[in-house]
Amino acid sequence: MKCFEQLNPFAVAVYYLCVLGLIMFSMNPLLLAIALLTSVLSAVLTGTANGRAHLFSAIVFLVAAVLNPLFVHKGVTVLFYLNDRPFTLEAAVYGLSAACMLTAALYRLRELSRVLSSDKVLYLFGRFSPKLALLLSMTIRYVHLLRVRYRKIQDSQKALGLYDDGNLIDAVRGRARVLSILITWTLENGIVTAESMESRGWGTARRTSYAVYRVHAYDALFMFVCAALTALTAVGVYHSEVVFYPVLDMDLLSPWGIAGAGAFTLLSVLPLTINGTEAIRWRISISKI
Repeated sequence: MKCFEQLNPFAVAVYYLCVLGLIMFSMNPLLLAIALLTSVLSAVLTGTANGRAHLFSAIVFLVAAVLNPLFVHKGVTVLFYLNDRPFTLEAAVYGLSAACMLTAALYRLRELSRVLSSDKVLYLFGRFSPKLALLLSMTIRYVHLLRVRYRKIQDSQKALGLYDDGNLIDAVRGRARVLSILITWTLENGIVTAESMESRGWGTARRTSYAVYRVHAYDALFMFVCAALTALTAVGVYHSEVVFYPVLDMDLLSPWGIAGAGAFTLLSVLPLTINGTEAIRWRISISKI
């Protein structure tokens, strides 16, 4: 067995498709709470998110959790009144569930962008749609590249004395100038990239992949486990009755609900389990030398 990042890109894509599908198409509070906790745990252990990313996710969670009960006043269990408008328990629980869904999906998407490199994206979509593969690959690359270029332009503007953030007006002008230069630089780079690809014969024949990824037995086993855990989770969610309005009614601790929550927990920590097992095997191998 290899570590999670070394699995076949198709197997990795299947895993994230299963996890994100369960997160985004379920409003089961127990499942979404597990999704958020395991996503944060995975981000901390793998170093996917830094302090700023955690702070941004916390702000997104708080905003999403508060907005629903402030603007939706359905539900019969009134906790208190705010400007003569009821703040209901049902709307608050629904808002917390939606916040867990959004935050967990953001963590998983950030993790997905780290695990699936541009070369793996080209491998996945290159045979089916080369244009889509190229677009996704360039998008993933430009997310980081634009940040680096923005900092370079900002540092050069400060060195030339053209960037002053002493007051609000100067700060807005400076950032607008930096953004204008960044857009111009990006457009010019896009033209150069297009001309370079055209001169190299892009699209004239069926493309090949730089890296050849083969499907091994452990890749097939991994995908089978993902499919089985996803199916068990879906059945558990289907049989767990969750009603938010008008009266909060949740049957989360039924046998099927517990089975679905357990299956989703195993699915969520599957990459950590694989990496941890591989790390233990590596330490045992080193100790035998």
